[in-house]
Amino acid sequence: MKPQILARETVYRGYLTVERLQVRLADDAQVWLEAERHGDAVVVLPYDAERRCALVVRLFRAPVFDTTGEEVLEEACAGMIGNEDAETAARREANEELGATLKSLEFVGRFWSSPGVSTERQSMFLAPYSAADRVGAGGGLAAEHEGITVVERTLAELATDVDQGRIADGKLATLVLALRHRRPELF
Repeated sequence: MKPQILARETVYRGYLTVERLQVRLADDAQVWLEAERHGDAVVVLPYDAERRCALVVRLFRAPVFDTTGEEVLEEACAGMIGNEDAETAARREANEELGATLKSLEFVGRFWSSPGVSTERQSMFLAPYSAADRVGAGGGLAAEHEGITVVERTLAELATDVDQGRIADGKLATLVLALRHRRPELF
């Protein structure tokens, strides 16, 4: 027997939507499960091969602060896909958040961010850049109140932080590992 959605109730609608799904499982059991929906996202790690560094963002995240008390989280540049394709969204987010123009993108993969509770899929990219591609200050859109600080980190430091468990953002850790796998000479 295949799983089947029997009923759906919207319990919250705002920036995100939370639904309760009544599901018949493969073993014929019926359960209620929650699903959070807010759309798909892009994630990009711009890296400078010549200077062996990458651009990352630091910003406040309410759930992280509420859980740990940490006021700032270091992350890969990321954002929601609007009425555009993933590559266009990645370039837009890099411009808004990092002040960088990205000419080429290398697709890493499309991943479920938290498949037990969320419908979000993240399209991840690596992107070469140079100092000349930094055309603005970045920081995000004022209307979104992101309070982003742009940081240029060496690839060696990022790799060491991943290896020692100091990168808390799974998106950033994934992209650093992908870059190290694809371009080990940069590390």
